[in-house]
Amino acid sequence: MLKLYNSLTREKEEFRPLGGEATMYGCGPTVYNYAHIGNWRSFVFYDLLRRYLEYAGWPVNLAMNFTDVDDKTIRGSRAEGVPLKEFTRKYEEAFKKDSRKLNILPPRVYARATEHVNDMVRLVVRLRDRGLAYRAEDGSTYFDVSEFKGYGKLSHLDLGELREGASGRVSVDEYGKEEARDFALWKAWSEEDGDVYWDTVLGRGRPGWHVECSAMSQKYLGETIDVHAGGVDLIFPHHENEIAQSEGATGKPFVRYWVHCEHLLVDGRKMSKSLANFYTLHDLEEKGFKPVALRYFYLSAHYRSQLNFTLDALTQAQRTVEKLNDFVLRVRSAPNAENGVVTDALQTALKGFENAMDDDLDTANALPYLFEAVRVVNSEIEGRACVPVKDVLDFLMRVNSVLGVIDFAREEIPARIQKLVCEREKAREQKDFAKSDELRNKIRGEGFVVEDSAGGPRVRKA
Repeated sequence: MLKLYNSLTREKEEFRPLGGEATMYGCGPTVYNYAHIGNWRSFVFYDLLRRYLEYAGWPVNLAMNFTDVDDKTIRGSRAEGVPLKEFTRKYEEAFKKDSRKLNILPPRVYARATEHVNDMVRLVVRLRDRGLAYRAEDGSTYFDVSEFKGYGKLSHLDLGELREGASGRVSVDEYGKEEARDFALWKAWSEEDGDVYWDTVLGRGRPGWHVECSAMSQKYLGETIDVHAGGVDLIFPHHENEIAQSEGATGKPFVRYWVHCEHLLVDGRKMSKSLANFYTLHDLEEKGFKPVALRYFYLSAHYRSQLNFTLDALTQAQRTVEKLNDFVLRVRSAPNAENGVVTDALQTALKGFENAMDDDLDTANALPYLFEAVRVVNSEIEGRACVPVKDVLDFLMRVNSVLGVIDFAREEIPARIQKLVCEREKAREQKDFAKSDELRNKIRGEGFVVEDSAGGPRVRKA
């Protein structure tokens, strides 16, 4: 029984989707630059949540947005002197490419903000008609926070305790917690926007940042969705504003489970280019790290715990992933037969893994069960015992369907080669070294090399 920590209630709650599949929305990237490793922690978390929901038996209808029109993207495109679409597509494609490297499964829908402006306009008009939005002197349309009774329920803000001036307006897309005020739903065109604008019933302008997720989640997932995921930095103002817009327009609950991932620190400090601790995935690849090592590093801690990134920690994560991949090769090369010790260990490990994951996706406590199973299997192989190869690989594949860190495509050893390796091991045990050498040469003739080690024979392509 999966329980998720709901940021709205601040309690762990049993997860039950409204329908036969789970509807999930994840706040995507603002495509004005390359995603950094702080961003990627959130996106890997979305993937973990989606994978485990599907593991638990609920297909997931996941939608994610690309914010391709906002203050940052307009400013960036004008600085480079290129059209907005050309500017944002470059970073959008880079995001998709890096997602694949991190083994992040693609959502059912990638939704660009610029392709859903009409949906946003309809939502703003609906809010205006219900008395929750108004047109300001400059032609922009703002959400009236004072008219929405539940404002602050996600971030647990008491509007009465905020600093004086909180009842004013804010037109920028991002702002601080102390500035809880009426926010822009539709921004009237200004010279800073250049040629980025739409002519609509709201006037010439463009949507505010917050309204896009409300409009697109309703379009693709319905008026009430099961899960909305994001980083803790999005709780306020972005997700708070999403609730106000969505529930203000429909009168229905917007999200049933709000799930948020904690910050990533780098060398114990907030990531910043000025501190020279700012990394993209490309930066780490240039240092010789594989993207999957970063994925494993993220999963080594609970998603609601702050995580401190260091290059030493990433080095250790890469070694761990390499050991898991080597373990797969070792199992494929092992003598195959029933083994009660291994079978019991696999069953215990899988149950422990699932129990930890059911407890709010607790990867930090789930991973030790994987490694205990690895330890038992390795011990049997090193003792020259046979192992149930298919059962071990099935266990690893089930666990990896959630974790996404093991590479099963590496050098799969054909059954005929495994049989020759087993015959050679028997010959070695009987001290029939002539036959052992003959089998080694036969294996080499098939294009594989067998290497003897304290942990048993290891096979690789020649």
